[in-house]
Amino acid sequence: MCGISGFLLPEATLAGKTAESRLWAMIAMLRHRGPDDEGVWTDSRAGLAHALLSIIDLSPAGHQPIGKR
Repeated sequence: MCGISGFLLPEATLAGKTAESRLWAMIAMLRHRGPDDEGVWTDSRAGLAHALLSIIDLSPAGHQPIGKR
């Protein structure tokens, strides 16, 4: 299993570091679903976070589009 979380705000209200720290907190709750890789992406209104469980491709080529910290 993998995990994904995120948010979309109606207007730009969170500073970059605040948004990023919230995403890391969200993905920490899902880390048990994918301990092999994790990453976050943010802009001024939206943020995505993922946790990856590598089953087929354990090499670096299997990393998801959201890179490591």
